[in-house]
Amino acid sequence: MSEFRQLLCNMAEGLFADLADADFNAIWPRIEEAGFASLLIPEDMGGFGGDWGDVYAVLRIAGRHALSAPLGDTIIAHRLLIDAGITPPAGPIGLVRTKGKVSFGRYCSGVIFVDDYELRLIEVAASEVIEGNSLAGEPFDIIRPIGVPIASAQCNADLAALGAFALVAQSAGALESAFELTLEHVNTRVQFGKALGRFQAVQQAMAEFSVEAAAINVAGQAMAAALDKGDVLDDGAVFEIAASKLRANMAIEKCFPIAHRLHGAIGFTMEYALNHYTRRLMDWRGDCGNDAYWASQLGRHVSRLGGTGFWPEITRRSDAAAPVA
Repeated sequence: MSEFRQLLCNMAEGLFADLADADFNAIWPRIEEAGFASLLIPEDMGGFGGDWGDVYAVLRIAGRHALSAPLGDTIIAHRLLIDAGITPPAGPIGLVRTKGKVSFGRYCSGVIFVDDYELRLIEVAASEVIEGNSLAGEPFDIIRPIGVPIASAQCNADLAALGAFALVAQSAGALESAFELTLEHVNTRVQFGKALGRFQAVQQAMAEFSVEAAAINVAGQAMAAALDKGDVLDDGAVFEIAASKLRANMAIEKCFPIAHRLHGAIGFTMEYALNHYTRRLMDWRGDCGNDAYWASQLGRHVSRLGGTGFWPEITRRSDAAAPVA
């Protein structure tokens, strides 16, 4: 980890820990003051000058602390707008999902739509907002544009893929926190005269949990590295994003029941912290493409390679995304 990324992570860790139980109106001014929205904007344009690996590290910490704000969407939106020559508006900026849904849409100043290779920046205040909630109980609203956009430009960005990147990063952090809560519980909860963690069946379940949590993180880091070297990959790292999102979805499917089964009844209470992570994980699993969507994306890509082309393609992509010595 670079010195810059370590400093960035230390700042994020302290801030997000302070904001873990706060509501949106208390969270966003602190996020904006810290400047995280400009993480992917070059330094000479007033930003942090970070890369996708830095974004992954910050969003993973946000997931660890169940940060209730559209940080990932806003960071990505700022990058898309700057690349398009558009000055980002103040405040959070959302990325539109399927059927016009936007995370924390009611609180956003603007929302980005990308259709037919055109980016449109829509003002939320001048749009119809149909309020709704995610499985985690967070705002997940339908934004219907009314009138002309604030700005528009040519753009070939895949919003589903970029949104999936953010969700994988946050899922890695949330799953890590769920694992730590579960580990603490089985090591302190005594049953039949000994801690739950001393039973072999529990140890096996925790070992599986640990492997799955590590797998998401490794896949996510590979995805970020591919995005940073996207100019040398023919599809802009969509292959790595698809693999990472599918791997994250698979891990969530396995780990969600382990966490709640080992916690027992307390794991289902709203007062206990576990649901802050597991409800988000189940929501993120279906957002920005579910298992079937990303499996289909991967399947089509691999099938085009033919019987002898798969391994050379894997090594080519790994070499392209590897750091320069």
